[in-house]
Amino acid sequence: MSEKNTAARQPSSGGRFAEYVLGLPRETKRLIMAAADAVAVPTALWVALVLKFDSFHPPAEHLVYFLVAIASALFCFSVFGLYRTVIRFVGPKAMLTVLAGVSLSVLVLAVFDRFIASQQIPVSAFVIYGALALLYVGGSRFAARYLFQRSGVRGRAVTRVAIYGAGTAGAHISSVLLSGPDYEPVAFIDDKKALHGSSINGVRVYGSDVLPKLVRQQRIDRVLLAMPATTRRRRREILTQLEPLGVRVQSLPSLPDIISGRSQISELCDVEVSDLLGRDPVPPKPKLFGSCIRAKSVLVTGAGGSIGSELCRQIIRLEPSRLVLFEMSEIALYNIERELEDIAAAEQVSVEIVPLLGNAHHRHRVREVLSTFAVQTVYHAAAYKHVPIVEYNVVEGIHNNVISTWYTAEAALETGVETFVLISTDKAVNPANVMGATKRLAELVLQALQERSTQTRFCMVRFGNVLASSGSVVPLFQEQIRRGGPVTVTHPDVIRYFMTIPEAAQLVIQAGSMAKGGDVFVLDMGRPVRIDDLARRMVSLMGLTVRDARNPEGDIEIEYTGLRTAEKLFEELLIGTNVTGTDHPMIMRAMEHRLPWVRMEQVLNDLLVALASFDCHRALTLLDEAVAEYHADIDVRDYVWRRKAVLPNAPAAKVADFAAKKRLQDAAKPSQGQNPSV
Repeated sequence: MSEKNTAARQPSSGGRFAEYVLGLPRETKRLIMAAADAVAVPTALWVALVLKFDSFHPPAEHLVYFLVAIASALFCFSVFGLYRTVIRFVGPKAMLTVLAGVSLSVLVLAVFDRFIASQQIPVSAFVIYGALALLYVGGSRFAARYLFQRSGVRGRAVTRVAIYGAGTAGAHISSVLLSGPDYEPVAFIDDKKALHGSSINGVRVYGSDVLPKLVRQQRIDRVLLAMPATTRRRRREILTQLEPLGVRVQSLPSLPDIISGRSQISELCDVEVSDLLGRDPVPPKPKLFGSCIRAKSVLVTGAGGSIGSELCRQIIRLEPSRLVLFEMSEIALYNIERELEDIAAAEQVSVEIVPLLGNAHHRHRVREVLSTFAVQTVYHAAAYKHVPIVEYNVVEGIHNNVISTWYTAEAALETGVETFVLISTDKAVNPANVMGATKRLAELVLQALQERSTQTRFCMVRFGNVLASSGSVVPLFQEQIRRGGPVTVTHPDVIRYFMTIPEAAQLVIQAGSMAKGGDVFVLDMGRPVRIDDLARRMVSLMGLTVRDARNPEGDIEIEYTGLRTAEKLFEELLIGTNVTGTDHPMIMRAMEHRLPWVRMEQVLNDLLVALASFDCHRALTLLDEAVAEYHADIDVRDYVWRRKAVLPNAPAAKVADFAAKKRLQDAAKPSQGQNPSV
């Protein structure tokens, strides 16, 4: 995908000369630099003598001084490594090398004058010579650097950029951009009026009010955000201002990453969608943040997943005595263990990290792990969460989301775990699909188990979509835009709640600290986001336009594919309206109905029987009966079940029986509203 406004510039004759010089062998270029110095140094000495003696023709006895000056200067410059410097990347530190070389050369010449030639040239002449040599030698290198940097390479496109933010970060970034041929900074934009009209690295600073005019007049292709300390709310305001300009908006890697080599200046990042949400995260409360973790043995199931891995990153920084990683994917476990070891080493945190392969289906394995490592806090993040996939894999979805939660919670009861936190989802509210129903049943399981618990506090934390998680819509949109489209949106009216993964994990940890037993915590997800609007803004901020009926010449088409199987237009966070606040402004406690343990135990045992015989209809019936808000679909979508249904011995009687029972159950069930509660 090409940049629309980026022009390829053919180099001038000076550019062709620079290109020729850059293509010479390294040794040849060093000889050219030495030859230039061999001319500049005696010229500086001659000018100094002319100024001192007021004569263009130095005495014959002074000619030897020129030879000494050339020899001493070239020797000193070579010793100090000046000829090993790459001119295109010469920086301020190179001036120190020039200063040291020139100073030593002047000292050698003065010693020669006083102790060998005995000509007694005035000291002021040597001072003038040193100043001129410093100016000639240093200035020539910076002049050559500018020539080579700005000449470009034949046929190469040069991207004209404006840097939003004229602070320290912007100044550093402009210096790096000016050192290469790919980007040409043409303007700084800053909100501080005191900076307007000033120049940084030769680039003028303007106010944001003239940015639309600058984009047209200066043919700006991109705007680079260089505001590391700006609040997310302010960044959203800036992005809203930039959106209609038709330029690509990008952020730069952090300076430490550039310096360390982890990132390069060419690795520009598209604007993070979290900036579009415009909500600044609330700082964690220290008392809540570490009470369930610090100096405790902590276990995370699903430790290699999107939420589980971020929980681990934050937990290890709170210095538990032990962090047990429980994960069924070998590669995911390997990656998160290696990352956590690096974090512990970099931040000098002393934590025992225990990577364990395992599946929460295996009740005895979980109990042995909890007992062996004396686990005190469990974060149960292991789950299948993709709606269509679970819809087509009913048995495994129920096994992983319900039975695994039950087994892990039972093991926690048996081993005396203090706090058990379930990571839930907004799809558990008035569920329209199997995944949501299984997560709601998992919540009910923990609430029922709380009746039997005297030591373990069970709680669950319910929140919406997290940005950049596996399967998230945001990275999918970014990939589709880079490919040239189309961007696929299920429905023009679909809305979702969004939160960043670090923010969600941080709130989960704090919510667990407030658990009393059987709590349902709901995170404040802010305002819901219309997915269609999100897609259009992402297209605009990548410097492109949406192709539709109003703009048939646009770049990227938005294609509406229809709601996916069992997908809802919007998600809710609460069942009913009975909710109270907590000690944290972004965490609420929901008061919702629950099932007694006697009833729940029967449901779970019946589910085990249905799953063991692969009876999808029976399993869905039990799910339907246990979760009051869920209405199971008569059409079972499980891939294996559907394939078996077309075989000669298909369970047609079961299908008809299930359909009849469903009609009776649906008629008896109260209707659940579909309007968001939060």
